[in-house]
Amino acid sequence: MVALTGKNLARAIKEYIFITVGLFMYAFGWVGVIMQAEIVGGGVSGMSVLLYYATGGENGGIPLVLSMLAINGILIIIASFIIGFKFSAKTIYGVVLLAFAMGLLQQVIPPDMLGLGSDKLLSAILGGAMAAIGISICFTQGGSTGGTDIIAMIINKYRPVSYGRVLMTCDFLVIGLSYFIGNGISTVIYSYVVVGITGYTVDAIMAGNKQSSQLLIISKEFEKIAARVVEDANRGVTLLDGQGWYSKKPMKVLMVVCRKSETSTLFRIIKECDPEAFITVGSVMGVYGQGFDQLRTRGK
Repeated sequence: MVALTGKNLARAIKEYIFITVGLFMYAFGWVGVIMQAEIVGGGVSGMSVLLYYATGGENGGIPLVLSMLAINGILIIIASFIIGFKFSAKTIYGVVLLAFAMGLLQQVIPPDMLGLGSDKLLSAILGGAMAAIGISICFTQGGSTGGTDIIAMIINKYRPVSYGRVLMTCDFLVIGLSYFIGNGISTVIYSYVVVGITGYTVDAIMAGNKQSSQLLIISKEFEKIAARVVEDANRGVTLLDGQGWYSKKPMKVLMVVCRKSETSTLFRIIKECDPEAFITVGSVMGVYGQGFDQLRTRGK
């Protein structure tokens, strides 16, 4: 258990502030832009918008806050029985805050505030980009909005299906259903544009997070650093035996493989334990195993 210090508290507060800003930006992209053009989109947000339109829309449709909380609540309950309760505080916070933000903005944003309601293509591009930037801010701080993430966790319990495939399947089904509530084929097409813009923008922003790094750390405080890496960063550490060629003295070398987005956390840990530690960082083309990608081969 990591002791609660002033630095840890300040870092946690900063992370939750960024998550809040990101989720409100995501919610505005949906409520202030995408919904103004009567476009649906994918994911749990798309499901909620679909239910809103299917139950009457502005004439008494189910509020977004209720449908989002209900859908995510059901998914969390199901996942808890299947894979156990493994949801972090940031995930629960993201689920609740996003539902609240979309419900609040749905009440306070005036109709066609940006004047883009009649331009479905521009609304799809701008709304999808804003939603993607907001959710990327949330992801970089370790946050999550639940929804498709939870569905992927449930499916991966039984089959090794990638997150991207789960997301595409859910989006395809949700957007396809929008055709049957009278939105027409054009709305379906623009909804796929939203999904494409959102996915491309998130991938562009989060590209660095999908890459991995290998750190070699030489320090007299190797035991302290290794313990902190395991406890704080939740990454494994390999201890290697080494010897300085010039000094002829034996030494210990720590090897840590992590996502590139996690290197700043490791640097902070190392600096706090030993500011004089010697560190090398290299990019890794592929990492397979627990905590990384699953190794897949063709044939037997």
